[in-house]
Amino acid sequence: MEGSKKGYAWAISAGLNAALAAISAKLFASQIVRYGLVIFFNVIMWGCYVNSLKALSSLQATVTNFATNFLSSGLAGFFLFEESLSFQWFAGAVLIVIGVLVLSKSSIEEKTHSD
Repeated sequence: MEGSKKGYAWAISAGLNAALAAISAKLFASQIVRYGLVIFFNVIMWGCYVNSLKALSSLQATVTNFATNFLSSGLAGFFLFEESLSFQWFAGAVLIVIGVLVLSKSSIEEKTHSD
């Protein structure tokens, strides 16, 4: 159980770093700074993702990473860049979060039953 918590923390960190790469690409005017930060955040993201794979299945790690990236990128666009978010975006976000919760819950139950 403790390993899966760490795995989810790594997957969430990977998603946040992926979002930071996209945010820095839009936020900074200097191309050198922009590309440097995109590369930096992507390298950190891959390190976090690999660590998440050590504790989670590839499906759990990928879905959690994607969901975190999707949500944080969308919210950053809304708050930092004043982009609009439609009802469909929020409906999709809720469905993604529900899917991640169902996936993580079913994986935990499956592991306890197989022990």
